[in-house]
Amino acid sequence: MSTIFTRIIAGEIPGRFVWKDEDVVAFLTIEPITDGHLMVVPRREVAHWIDLEPDLLGKVMRVAQQIARVQEKEFDARRIGVLMEGYEVPHVHVHIWPTQSPADFDVHNIDSNPDPEKLDENAERLRAALRSAGFGENVPD
Repeated sequence: MSTIFTRIIAGEIPGRFVWKDEDVVAFLTIEPITDGHLMVVPRREVAHWIDLEPDLLGKVMRVAQQIARVQEKEFDARRIGVLMEGYEVPHVHVHIWPTQSPADFDVHNIDSNPDPEKLDENAERLRAALRSAGFGENVPD
């Protein structure tokens, strides 16, 4: 049975994508901790990060780092949070989000009912910033 992320990647469920390439995608989470919170996900469905081939794990982390640099500038963040746990969805995913303080690392502070227009705005901000940073070939329209 496919995970929700596999279904989002396949277009069966809508997603606010900011990155797509042949191996990895990135899309905003529907339960953000802060504005700009997204997940970097390999297209291949693997439940646990220790089971990813090293090259694919490396690519997931490179994409996360490239996007994080853009998030840092676009959202004027002091740091970029990163978390990989996989309990809720058994499909490897790396959460990255702009932070201003250690308080922004409390995963209990998610917004479980974010404004869809704000999510759309944040996705477009990130897409535009990624294009400006030279990653246009990986940014969907």
